[in-house]
Amino acid sequence: MKSTLTNKYKLGFFPTPMHKLENLSKKHSDYNIYIKRDDQTGLASGGNKTRKLEYLIKEAIDTNCNVVFTAGAQQSNHCRQTAAACALADIECHIIVKGNEPEHYQGNLLLSHLLGAKIHFTNNYNKEIDYNSYIEKLEKGKKAIVVPIGGSNITGTLGYVEAMKELKLQLEEQKVKIDYLFFASSSGGTHAGIMLGMQLYNLDFELIPIKIDKDTNEKGELAEVVLNLVNEGANLLNLDRNYSLSDIPLNRNYNEADYGVLTKNEVLAVNELALTEGILLDPVYTGRAFYGMLDCLKNKKLTQKSNILFWHTGGLPALFEYAKGFK
Repeated sequence: MKSTLTNKYKLGFFPTPMHKLENLSKKHSDYNIYIKRDDQTGLASGGNKTRKLEYLIKEAIDTNCNVVFTAGAQQSNHCRQTAAACALADIECHIIVKGNEPEHYQGNLLLSHLLGAKIHFTNNYNKEIDYNSYIEKLEKGKKAIVVPIGGSNITGTLGYVEAMKELKLQLEEQKVKIDYLFFASSSGGTHAGIMLGMQLYNLDFELIPIKIDKDTNEKGELAEVVLNLVNEGANLLNLDRNYSLSDIPLNRNYNEADYGVLTKNEVLAVNELALTEGILLDPVYTGRAFYGMLDCLKNKKLTQKSNILFWHTGGLPALFEYAKGFK
């Protein structure tokens, strides 16, 4: 197990900060609110995918792959960080982006381009991605590995198993006991890693993952994706537990708007944290998840005098693409 969790390629700067949000805690005086700053992982403006990519890039190296393929939306934080990770590891990066190529690149798309990724547009947002049609066009001598959307396979999930060890040490050092942990849940890897890490490192608090994507049959059921990952992870890490669907926490109260759709809720959340603490959220993931937390605080849905942690998973560059929504 130890070798499984230590077999990674260094990409980020850890531990990321964990600290109390003093001004926000005063504003919501019935609670003590903390933040875990994975927007500060250091890889091309940071984000949670850095932790996953340390394992995914090592897998590419260990299997003698010199090309990485991945995919995502135009403002994908995962694609931007994958491009940066490949640049560091001297691996050719190909990103398949859903939809049409814009006239001007903004936000994460611009950064992925600057980081050297070869960007392919599908011209159809709903088209299923056929990675093989791209891989077969590679020059002779190139071997490719496919990193799934969000880096959310069992390899990438290990990044957040280890993140929980980091969190445990910080909680002990600061003498803080957390009662609730809020975070954005979309592709499932971070979610599954946190659950596995809680068991492995004996952490006890309530998880409140905020579902980012709208519930649709086409996208599959996120809870089932997380369930499959945690059971695969439990087997890999020799954890004595078999999870069922009822064990997977998932808050669906804030995903009425679909993925990437900016609403007044995300604008409120971004403004709130920026104006009270000088910290920037993103408009897609952390903005929606932070609003969910604020709503729980405002409406006293959590036990009073409890300690609450928000895990900031990054995404700052997307703000520039959504700039009109904040004027």
